[in-house]
Amino acid sequence: MGDPRKPRKKWEGPKHPWIKERLLRENQLVGKYGLRNKKELWKAETLARKFRHRARNLLALPEDEREEAQRVLLERLYQLGLVDKNAILDDILGITAEHILERRLQTIVHKKGLAKTIYQARQLIVHGHIAIGGRRVTSPGYLVTRDEEELVDYAPGSPFKERESA
Repeated sequence: MGDPRKPRKKWEGPKHPWIKERLLRENQLVGKYGLRNKKELWKAETLARKFRHRARNLLALPEDEREEAQRVLLERLYQLGLVDKNAILDDILGITAEHILERRLQTIVHKKGLAKTIYQARQLIVHGHIAIGGRRVTSPGYLVTRDEEELVDYAPGSPFKERESA
């Protein structure tokens, strides 16, 4: 079964570590989204790669077998906010790490104006000042669904919430 203290790795690093264009692009994304390290970027890239892989596998199936699995996958990606309501399988093939990074709690907090910078957003989340529907979330990499997006606010009892209401 495996040791529960050693969970399965959720990311896959680059195959060739020293490609200049990739390094520059990674550094730009790390700065733009306020990531702690490149491992957070690689997690997003791996998740996008898995979604694209599932879509390619579905496209290879016969039409009658594809319908239900396609509906489930598109519904899940719509809930995550990665595709539109009337998306098709070809739209999934265009998902990139940036689409996933846009749905992180850290990015949503910054875009909603709860934090002045993307780095302050990360600090507010880690220190427990941000809640989703009244429940504290302390993980900046939490993927916010469409339903939860409007529920993101300061946590009850946070001095930032008291400052906002005053």
